Amino acid sequence: MINYKKDKIKILVTGTRGIPGIQGGIERHCEELYPRLVKLGCSVTVTRRIPYVNVEQTMYQGVLLKDLPVPRNKHFEAIIHTILSTIYARFKGFKYIHIHAIGPSLVVPLARLFGLKVIVTNHGPDYRRQKWGMISRFFLWLGELMGVIFAHKVIAVSSHIKKRLNNLYNRLDCIYLPNGLKIQKKLKNINFLRKYGLKKDSYIILVGRFVPEKGFHNVIISFSQLKTKGIKLALVGDDHHNIEYCIKLKKMAYEHGCVLTGFVQKEILDQLYSHALLFVLPSYHEGLPLTLLEALSFGVDVLVSDIPAHRELGLGAHSYFKAGDVTDLTAKLKYKLAHPETGVWRKSLLSLYDWDLIAGKTLEVYKNINNSKK
Repeated sequence: MINYKKDKIKILVTGTRGIPGIQGGIERHCEELYPRLVKLGCSVTVTRRIPYVNVEQTMYQGVLLKDLPVPRNKHFEAIIHTILSTIYARFKGFKYIHIHAIGPSLVVPLARLFGLKVIVTNHGPDYRRQKWGMISRFFLWLGELMGVIFAHKVIAVSSHIKKRLNNLYNRLDCIYLPNGLKIQKKLKNINFLRKYGLKKDSYIILVGRFVPEKGFHNVIISFSQLKTKGIKLALVGDDHHNIEYCIKLKKMAYEHGCVLTGFVQKEILDQLYSHALLFVLPSYHEGLPLTLLEALSFGVDVLVSDIPAHRELGLGAHSYFKAGDVTDLTAKLKYKLAHPETGVWRKSLLSLYDWDLIAGKTLEVYKNINNSKK
């Protein structure tokens, strides 16, 4: 067996808003991955964006935290933060920098110029998201291109992203390392449910940022058409950038009697997963959504859009509906409520999406990077 603790690797992580307890799939990915890498002998520093930091702290489960000032702006904050992080890495003696997401990957050439070993994790083609205009989409695509061309190693969180990078950019050495899950025990506590008038096994849950590409509005429409007695729809999340859509979605939710919890910390989210009747994710675009894996880890029945990221999990036919098709969504939602399934897939998925295994493979990427010809 490889002794990972012999050679300590000093790595700086950026491209995330920060950890812990900050909303976002990449943020949850980093919160799970990097404490495990610390246990394997790495020295890890995660840079955080000050506007998102709720609690001042310098360490989380062995991961060092460095807060950097950035404006809270959906167009510029990620790139400014990544530039500052790269400069910090250069002058603090880091050898490795791990950049998450394609927007921040615009900075990869600068990191290479500074002599850093660069790893990029591609969480999906963000330029396909509805919230971006033409100019923003171009720069996001350019970030993906810079990552593919100049990074020493490129990691894809799903096999369809890996295939896409292979075909589109001929980056044949792209490494598939997915988001992970761990089997969870259902919590007994229901104090948060009481606060919002929710009852055990009597609510459908949506979890994520309130952005158009998540398609939460479609679920509200479908749910309102079913007129199901005794079942509530709970939306868990928020968004600080897409204000116009966020306001419209919340208004729509209130009008149809939905529950809005806002963004919640992990302990509360775990409680919501534990007692949910059904988890729904109607996204138009995803990399490999952690919220779906988290729902499965609690044994919650799921209904998701038939996009490649969801199809990759190989769930049953009744667990998929045609993305954006409200009629199909309504029909599948009605079926699911009448034929609930619990914990069907989670044990079979554990071997494929084990966080400890993913952490070990990520460390191997770091260790093998010196063999790169780039």
